[in-house]
Amino acid sequence: MEWVALLLFLTVIVFLLAGFPVAFTLGGTALLFAAGGVVTGSFNEALLSGLPNRVFGIMTNETLVAVPLFVFMGVTLERARIAEELLDTLSRLFGSLRGGLGISVTIVGMLLAASTGIVGATVVTMGLLSLPTMLKRGYSPDIATGTICASGTLGQIIPPSIILVMLGDVMTSAYQQAQLATGIFSPKTVSVGDLFAGALIPGLMLVALYVAYLVVMAVVKPSAMPAQASDGDKVSAWQVLRALLPPLLLIFAVLGSILAGLATPTEAAGVGGMGALTLALLKRQLDAGRLREIMRTTLKISSMVFMILIGASVFSLVFRGYGGDDAVHAVLGEIPGGVFGAMIVVMLVMFLLGFVLDFIEITFVVVPIVGPVLLAMGLDPVWLGIMIAINLQTSFLTPPFGFALFYLRGVAPEGVTTRQIYRGVIPFVGIQLFALLLLAVFPGLVTWLPGVIYGG
Repeated sequence: MEWVALLLFLTVIVFLLAGFPVAFTLGGTALLFAAGGVVTGSFNEALLSGLPNRVFGIMTNETLVAVPLFVFMGVTLERARIAEELLDTLSRLFGSLRGGLGISVTIVGMLLAASTGIVGATVVTMGLLSLPTMLKRGYSPDIATGTICASGTLGQIIPPSIILVMLGDVMTSAYQQAQLATGIFSPKTVSVGDLFAGALIPGLMLVALYVAYLVVMAVVKPSAMPAQASDGDKVSAWQVLRALLPPLLLIFAVLGSILAGLATPTEAAGVGGMGALTLALLKRQLDAGRLREIMRTTLKISSMVFMILIGASVFSLVFRGYGGDDAVHAVLGEIPGGVFGAMIVVMLVMFLLGFVLDFIEITFVVVPIVGPVLLAMGLDPVWLGIMIAINLQTSFLTPPFGFALFYLRGVAPEGVTTRQIYRGVIPFVGIQLFALLLLAVFPGLVTWLPGVIYGG
């Protein structure tokens, strides 16, 4: 009955494209297929008795508790207007350099990514704050929009990232399944901390490549990235420290405590939430009304994530009940080129799915299906997780369907055209693909730091 599993997957994609809510589409479609299978005798109804255990497992998963805490931290920092002060200070610091504002936007995007980890929020925030300023100072709309979209998607890969927390939980389960399938009954584990450590060098490498591209463009096309010649905008070392130090200390406290083994991701997320509240209070950006808004937004985002996770668990159970995982294993095993060919096909499929599905859906639906198969072929789980994250980050940037493009289009001034946004991101898509190639050729860029920190 493997063809029914394929039909289930395609039906879910169709319903999602039609605009139905993700969580209810995943769970509802799977239950309809299960009911049809029970009636026709092609589905074992005893499998459905595992649903309560799956939901209870989600409720008691300590790693996933980090998700609402990291969301709370990101939303609080966004409401505290950390980005505004950072962008203003750095643009004044680098403004006298040609391309300096673009570099400032990239650095702020990196810090926001590390602070919030929410791609849509980062792109929208940077679009509202920096795009009008960049256009006013004579920047080419192509370069301005491309820089904002690219730096806004860094939240996918730069830790501590909500996305890496969710991916780490899924990869842990997939890695254990892969080892059990190959006869290893004392399986090794992979943690969120491993993924954070593995993402650090690739994330910083991407930032360096972005900045290098902007520097080259400032030399090649100086008219597209003019310097801000104003002596009245000098910034002191104290102003730079005051803007940079609080978010940097918060990031180091959260990420450093995880990498040093002093705290679990959940405990570190609690530290981050408390630190974000403290920063908001110190900047006098927090009152009862704003706190209520922060908590309401956190509740909405967290509820969406966990509802999708529950729906994905139902989908996964029914998909496996129809033998879908065996079919995927057989298909990937027969692809020419062995593990290399299978990896290329999976990455291409995920890239295309990134046009229509959000990272959360792909993480909870697709990765549990293909992850165990690829890991059973001998791939490193941390390397695979980071490759998936950067691949989807590239997909979210790629015209014409990239999510980041739609986020920016929604807040861009009327004079900025969709074509200009598309043209602007194409060089950054090329940078992303180059980064993927580097990580494929030199996997040590991902695996070296986790090995040093955790002795793996």
